[in-house]
Amino acid sequence: MARTDDTRQERLDSPKGMRTRVLPTRRRGRGDTFGRATEGIARAMGTPWFLVGLTLFCAVWMGYNALAPKSWQFDSAAIGFTALTLVLSLQASYAAPLILLAQNRQDDRDRVQFEQDRQRAERNLADTEYLAREVVALRLAMRDMASKDFIRAELRSLLEELDRRDADGAGLAGFADEAGSGARG
Repeated sequence: MARTDDTRQERLDSPKGMRTRVLPTRRRGRGDTFGRATEGIARAMGTPWFLVGLTLFCAVWMGYNALAPKSWQFDSAAIGFTALTLVLSLQASYAAPLILLAQNRQDDRDRVQFEQDRQRAERNLADTEYLAREVVALRLAMRDMASKDFIRAELRSLLEELDRRDADGAGLAGFADEAGSGARG
């Protein structure tokens, strides 16, 4: 019996997009809830209040099982508080992976932050290099431009030349003769 694409069975050798899901998929918005919870637990375990609370819990546990009547005791001091040891081992066995998960999430955030910082630094370097090239281009262009001193010197030399022509008398008289002859002709 031939199978069609619509009735595809779950196969491990088929591409991931082609497989049907056995478990329901998570909604996109809540996918980070577990990660945030593990970070909250790891953050709480790293506080002095957690240590004080755990110490009080152990003291009350041992005090109750040492001082209560034998019929009310649930963990014997004679055999070393075995139940307390198991409870603390269970707590530690869950605490270690939760702390590692929180550290992995922090490493991921640090990696993303490092990449963003690197990209920002590259952009800043490129911008700085561009601005440096522009400043150099402006400086080169400014060298080609006439400065105030150069313009003043040129104007002074032109004024001196005009004054010499006036002193000779030939400058204006010659100009007037040329202008008059050109208007008559």
